[in-house]
Amino acid sequence: MRAAAHQLASRIKQIKASEPGRVVVLSPFHYVSQYANIYVVDEVRRVLGLESMAVVSGVPRDIYGNDAAIIPSLRILYTYDEKGRESRNSLGLRVIRALRRDGVAVVFSDVPPYTLAKYPMETVGVTIGGRSARVHNGVFRIGTPVDALLLPFYLSFETGRFGVRMFEPIALADAAAPQRLANDIEIARRENYPHWLYAGHPSVYHFAASR
Repeated sequence: MRAAAHQLASRIKQIKASEPGRVVVLSPFHYVSQYANIYVVDEVRRVLGLESMAVVSGVPRDIYGNDAAIIPSLRILYTYDEKGRESRNSLGLRVIRALRRDGVAVVFSDVPPYTLAKYPMETVGVTIGGRSARVHNGVFRIGTPVDALLLPFYLSFETGRFGVRMFEPIALADAAAPQRLANDIEIARRENYPHWLYAGHPSVYHFAASR
């Protein structure tokens, strides 16, 4: 996993060197294990020399223990907060502030719309697998004002070793960005389906409401 993190950090450094000031949304897809994804992004943070890094999470606060104690260097921005400690309506602003402050933040951009049914979010129409589908629009709405690049990736696990598959960066302000993300989601699903955390779900991206 450290090797995967170093590859991701190296790519981010390349982007920063070629486009100074460009902010990056690092986007793990839902493969292998969320524990593994969090470990990798925390290691990316360390390699980049950041004291902390923001991660948008749909997992309820402290469900696996005290988040602040377990992952002290990651600032979790919750989309689901029953205790109401943070306003979900300000989530986008907090992510933008984190991007401007740190230059990097983490958003799981492949999350299927059905998983946030309690808090419906705006979606955008795309094509996945030759069928009409919808993906969340949040990452595009957040990334466009700051001209962010999305760097999607997924982890693999074969013969006892972790690997990483990075996709090409996507300019979130580009009109074609949603379909480019959808294409990456489709490729990842085809290449790594057995390790997809949503494998077997009957709808995933294909039965989401328009909003």
